[in-house]
Amino acid sequence: MRRYELSDFEWGIIAPHLPAKVRAVARVDHRKVLNGILWRFRTGSP
Repeated sequence: MRRYELSDFEWGIIAPHLPAKVRAVARVDHRKVLNGILWRFRTGSP
């Protein structure tokens, strides 16, 4: 696990609150998207 990624404990808290409805188009992995967003916030990348 990298420094900016969600730990399994943090992910376990967040995951039940994300939408799980099945759609015709496959969704992107929520954890990967959230890790990308957190990376931007934690590194200060423009």
